[in-house]
Amino acid sequence: MTLVTDVRLRRILDSRGNPTVEADVVTESGGFGRAAAPSGASTGEFEAIELPAGEAIAAAREHAVPRLVGETYAGNQREIDAALRAADGTDDFSKIGANSAVAISMAAAKAGADVLGAPLFQHLGGTFRGNNFPIPLGNVVGGGEHAADATDIQEFLAAPVGAPSVQDAVFANAAVHGAVADVLEERDHPSGKGDEGAWAPSIDDEEAFEIVDEAVSTVEDEVGFEIRFGLDVAAAEMYDAESETYEYDSAGVSRDTDEQIEYVADLVREYDLAYVEDPLDENDYDAFAELTDAVGERTLVCGDDLFVTNTERLREGIDRNAANSIL
Repeated sequence: MTLVTDVRLRRILDSRGNPTVEADVVTESGGFGRAAAPSGASTGEFEAIELPAGEAIAAAREHAVPRLVGETYAGNQREIDAALRAADGTDDFSKIGANSAVAISMAAAKAGADVLGAPLFQHLGGTFRGNNFPIPLGNVVGGGEHAADATDIQEFLAAPVGAPSVQDAVFANAAVHGAVADVLEERDHPSGKGDEGAWAPSIDDEEAFEIVDEAVSTVEDEVGFEIRFGLDVAAAEMYDAESETYEYDSAGVSRDTDEQIEYVADLVREYDLAYVEDPLDENDYDAFAELTDAVGERTLVCGDDLFVTNTERLREGIDRNAANSIL
């Protein structure tokens, strides 16, 4: 571990062209880390607060930087993150901004890895060596808040569950993305891309399922290992609290909660979905629990907007058996 001697903050543009916070962390021994805060196009109601970049930088310089420089050590990530939380003093980072906190935290982690001469994953993961690796999901068809005049479901995701290595999985995802483009061309569906790189054709969800299923099958035959797919439904974006229904605008369909649970469960069974993220409203733990009870043994029912990386919400989800995975 080595003492943090400088924290520099600046405004940059993110991949969507929006201002965000970038941080540099410098250590006494010459370690250096740089990171920028990402942000989502569709965010949960209970997410930590992202302040305008200029405000976040000013607040962090006033409240967080003095607690870090000369006081904390890169390599002790818990200490860094505890100092950021103490500097903010709120439950949702509304004082210094989650964007400044995330940028500083990630930059400090990179500085710690730099000091050790170790890859970031090794620095954060320690000495754990497992036989399993995380399966990267590949966004291949997008709609919802990520693309206009496209599918109601926000993301259709390739899931190369049988890949023998991370490299094979990444290449398989890219191959599915390319195969989707081929099927779209065959069906005479010209398409641009959404803001996360997925194809965003003007088609309904039903046809999107057909196209992705065909593309996955094609690539699966080529690579020789199992590929499935999954969804980010982003159901909170569809949910109308007044009518208590899920509005599929492109399809012209309205579903109440029981119908939404049944619809998603049927999709899991019909397409053998490996992963379903945010299939229900972010406030409906009971509905998440009901869906998890129905299909949780065959798929990952994932809470993103449901949990928003908040430990209190996660504890409630665990207590109520709502979802079986977290993003």
